[in-house]
Amino acid sequence: MSEEIPGYDYGDESLPEAPYDEEELERLQAAVMFDAEDEEALREAGEVLEPQIEEILDLWYDFVGANDHLVYYFTDGEGTPDEEYLDRVRARFGQWIRDTCDPPYDQEWLNYQYEIGLRHHREKKNRTDDADAVDHIHARYLIAFIYPISATIRDFLENGDHSEGMVNDMFHAWFKSVTLQVTLWTQPYFPEGDW
Repeated sequence: MSEEIPGYDYGDESLPEAPYDEEELERLQAAVMFDAEDEEALREAGEVLEPQIEEILDLWYDFVGANDHLVYYFTDGEGTPDEEYLDRVRARFGQWIRDTCDPPYDQEWLNYQYEIGLRHHREKKNRTDDADAVDHIHARYLIAFIYPISATIRDFLENGDHSEGMVNDMFHAWFKSVTLQVTLWTQPYFPEGDW
């Protein structure tokens, strides 16, 4: 399925090496209290979320679409949304859900996190999709988006047949992973030595 997703090149040798490695990842995981139990909870979450991915994306896209200052980043700068760009990003966003629920995270995964960060930053924004949209997503919205992407997932996790305790474990593992990933995505936004 991932081969059919435009611009999805996880594991491709052409991706640049991330400026952080697995040792740094371990320290960041410790900082967000992410451990092997969270890895297992994410795998469980993946099974629950897989059949609901389109519904999740509908919710997230409705949220972005209802906020002009967020949909702005998918427009030509004059307010006209690029529907093809939105569709291509949507397909990768669905795969991102799958990838989030598929630890353990390794150097190949780190390289793709770096690529995702670059694709939000003016360094590579729009290039993957040959889009003519606003050329940079401000870091403040990457960081702020941690909450809606995390808070809204809980209802979907509750649609499985897991106990309340396991739903809680899956939710917290998701929240930790999203926080970790967005932290990695912000690297291109900082001057060298500041991240």
